[in-house]
Amino acid sequence: MRLVFFTLICLLSIASASVAGPVRIKDLVEFDGVRGNDLVGYGLVVGLNGTGDGLRNAPFTEEIMSNILERLGVNVAGEQFRPKNVAAVFVTAALPPFARGGSQIDVTVSAIGDANSLLGGTLIMTPLNAADGQIYAVAQGTIIAGGALAEGDGANLTQGVPTAGVIPSGARVEREIDFNLSSLEDLRLALRDADFTTAARIENAINNDFGRPVARMLDAGTVQLNVESTQMISVAHALGRIENIEVEPERKARVVVDQRSGTIVMGEDVRISRVAVSQGNLTLRIQEAPIVVQPNPFSDGETLVVPRTRAEIEEEPGIALAEVPDGASLSEVIAGLNALGVSPRDMIDILKSIKAAGALHAEFIVR
Repeated sequence: MRLVFFTLICLLSIASASVAGPVRIKDLVEFDGVRGNDLVGYGLVVGLNGTGDGLRNAPFTEEIMSNILERLGVNVAGEQFRPKNVAAVFVTAALPPFARGGSQIDVTVSAIGDANSLLGGTLIMTPLNAADGQIYAVAQGTIIAGGALAEGDGANLTQGVPTAGVIPSGARVEREIDFNLSSLEDLRLALRDADFTTAARIENAINNDFGRPVARMLDAGTVQLNVESTQMISVAHALGRIENIEVEPERKARVVVDQRSGTIVMGEDVRISRVAVSQGNLTLRIQEAPIVVQPNPFSDGETLVVPRTRAEIEEEPGIALAEVPDGASLSEVIAGLNALGVSPRDMIDILKSIKAAGALHAEFIVR
């Protein structure tokens, strides 16, 4: 753990010493109107090896199976069937912008009943609807599940999630979204991370590239583009030129902590005011050692259990009281705490305490 932590510290120190390079505008913004749409459908997976839904616990599976068979001309009215190789699933997908009829998209399949696994299953033709209730794609194909299931009479072993999988290029687009990009006179660029400085730099970079004012910052998250002022052949040509312009974004001072894995990520702009740090561990151990007391032979008595408890408190030697100077940078703080032998878990607690004391000047995010 100490070696891994030291390696992480070295990588963070190197990253803090390097200068952030420029980033393309396409990696910083979303173009207004150029977006995908979520699709969802309800379908049936067949061909499972006895790992499907128990139809008594999932009656909706029997219902959809009956509907599919009737559409195929098979009359199952009044019939009792209990196959174990079918499962009801939700099918989800994202329709990308400018998707045309006949193009194919990936889909995700997830079991909604008590099926144990979708391995080896095949999704039957499933229509995918958008929020407006219209069908935009139809999905079908063999499922690739990312897990494994092994079971016996006395135990079972599951690795990954075998009740969910994907079908690459498993849906075909049947309906196109009506969006006329060429008719737009003004287009807004929405920043993924709103920041006034970054928005102003994007405005200046676009205007400098075209040599005239074609972009205007509206707020911290929006830059408006006048398409006519670009004097390009079409809106698509203007966006193709703009999205590759490079801008150096402004980054917020931020500390991100993942308590589950003990991961700490800090930006180079993090600053800490003058503060003193001390850390130690207190361990409490309680051990039960009851004693059995028996009466004398042939005497009229009872066997008793006498409780006996042993309690100990140990205080492990922690780090000494260390002072962090005013305006310390990321590399200085990391080097100092590392020199004191602080583990990642302990550093999380120290950073929380420094933030609570008002000495950590950065956004503190705990996941």
